[in-house]
Amino acid sequence: MTKRNILLTVAGIVVLFGLACYAQLELDSYFRRVINLCLIYAIIGLSMNLTNGFAGQFSLGQAGFMAIGAYVVGIFTVPVGLRENVFYAVPMNPLIADIELPLWLALIVGGLLSALVAFLIGTPVLRLRGDYLAIATLGFSEIIRIVITNAQSFTNGALGIKDIPALNDVRYIFIATAITFVFVTCLINSSYGRAFKAIREDEIAAEAMGVSLFRHKCLAFMLSAFFAGIGGGLYATLLGTVDPKNFLFTLTYNFLLIIVLGGMGSITGSMLGSIIVTAGLEFLRVFDEPLTLFGTAVPLFRPGFRMVIFSILLMACVLFWRKGIMGTDEFSWDKFVAFCKNPFKYMMRKGAKNNG
Repeated sequence: MTKRNILLTVAGIVVLFGLACYAQLELDSYFRRVINLCLIYAIIGLSMNLTNGFAGQFSLGQAGFMAIGAYVVGIFTVPVGLRENVFYAVPMNPLIADIELPLWLALIVGGLLSALVAFLIGTPVLRLRGDYLAIATLGFSEIIRIVITNAQSFTNGALGIKDIPALNDVRYIFIATAITFVFVTCLINSSYGRAFKAIREDEIAAEAMGVSLFRHKCLAFMLSAFFAGIGGGLYATLLGTVDPKNFLFTLTYNFLLIIVLGGMGSITGSMLGSIIVTAGLEFLRVFDEPLTLFGTAVPLFRPGFRMVIFSILLMACVLFWRKGIMGTDEFSWDKFVAFCKNPFKYMMRKGAKNNG
């Protein structure tokens, strides 16, 4: 990156942080919650894109890694004085009963534990490819959830953990999201990122050029799990409670939708996809409410109609952007400056390039 682009990036982050401060101080709790959910889903979507989009490994284990991070935050951030009220069925294990961590440390511990589990899972599983890898990671995700459900002295079992200190602070979650995106951007632009892309394009050619397939696959898988654990921990603080049913395997499909819609192999696409999917589902709730025109009830406006509208919009996006909105492209200041100088000329060049 040139000096100008670095300065513009820093300025952009400062401006966005200013907007986050404005949202925290001026918007109501509902809009703050939607913004925070978009940011958290962006972290988890990017973590999934790291494995599926950049390394080319079809993994469906995000819900399990989210659960690990969420439960670590839930277990270690609940005040010690309130734990008897939470673990009333089975007493909390004495090994962890008196350990209380600040949120930032609990997030890191949850991410590291998720990465460790990913290493243990990835050692045998990453030797598989394609659909077999997807089925195996999906199965391990469910195993993680079942283990959490049955480890009652640690996780409170099916009762879940309540009284987690709630965090609906846009500024805090924005900082976590910004750090994640900056780290992944630096990683993808490094030699490791180029190795990930080489494996995605052709494993045999990458191995012939000296790229260690297992090492880089495992690294991508562990980093993906780490950031999924961070996102899961933030998700727990946003909800204020965690339950095994929050992390069913169907949750993974939301993040798969985000990265497919935004663009497999695009960091910018992960953010766009998370905003479109999360905010879109929230603001389309108007279609679930009854509507009366001239004294007559419109029959289509009933619970569930928003999903019909959302599905139609998704189909339109897939038809017009078959590789996702961003594809494998990224936002760049050079393109932004060129667009600002002459939007018509820029669009003509882009159209000519897309047409071959």
